[in-house]
Amino acid sequence: MIDKRISAERAISELRSGMTIGIGGWGSRRKPMALIRALLRSDVSDLTVVSYGGPDVGLLARAGKIKRLLYGFVSLDSIALEPHFRAARQKAAFEAIELDEGMLWWGLYAAALNLPFLPTRAGLGSDVMKSSGFKTVQSPYADEQQLVAVPAIKLDAALIHVSRADTLGNGVILGPDPYFDKLFAQAASRCYMSCERVVETASLFDETDHKSASIARLHTHAVIESPGGAAFTECLPDYERDEGLQKLYAAGAKDEQAWARFEAAFGEAGS
Repeated sequence: MIDKRISAERAISELRSGMTIGIGGWGSRRKPMALIRALLRSDVSDLTVVSYGGPDVGLLARAGKIKRLLYGFVSLDSIALEPHFRAARQKAAFEAIELDEGMLWWGLYAAALNLPFLPTRAGLGSDVMKSSGFKTVQSPYADEQQLVAVPAIKLDAALIHVSRADTLGNGVILGPDPYFDKLFAQAASRCYMSCERVVETASLFDETDHKSASIARLHTHAVIESPGGAAFTECLPDYERDEGLQKLYAAGAKDEQAWARFEAAFGEAGS
């Protein structure tokens, strides 16, 4: 059997500038921060980023690595609007395509199913249709409804973080919500999955009965064992969000001294 374990640095070394990168998690919850930290240290840039965004988007935006952003929102949860994202957005630092959360889900789902698009009512009658450039299609059935044709959001790579994984690339999410990490993995040509701990395959489901909150080895390219790899975001049940460090991070959008203190703490967390 193939052992898929590699380092975060090795994972990011396989990415290239100009790629479309999907990032799992939700807001400031279970974000693959160890992989984001390695990406920030790399020369990779001009990325199209797809995310239900949090500090992953804020950090990459501040670093000037985003060329195009597809997002449902960018929030720190306990801080409603991600301040580093807001600063970059106000400067038009990247092309922004804001979608209804369901439309983003449907685009990933279409890519996972290898379909060119999926129809939905989400977005009809809204300005999302103008900003996204999405088209409508007519139902082929008797009602002849007009529906939004959400195009597949195909990813060159996905970065996700899970609770437990084995060396083969199977992963399990123990928290209360898997969010859309499985679809990010399925929509990507390569999925790089960090985890809190690598365990034996036989014990992978010992802590949960929720096999729906699992990632199959079929969809993973590599496993990165990274205890605390989602911090400072939460990764339940292992740890909660570090609200103190998050407040320092947010303050750093306007205060360079706060940013310097955050950088030191964030870098130390990954050492």
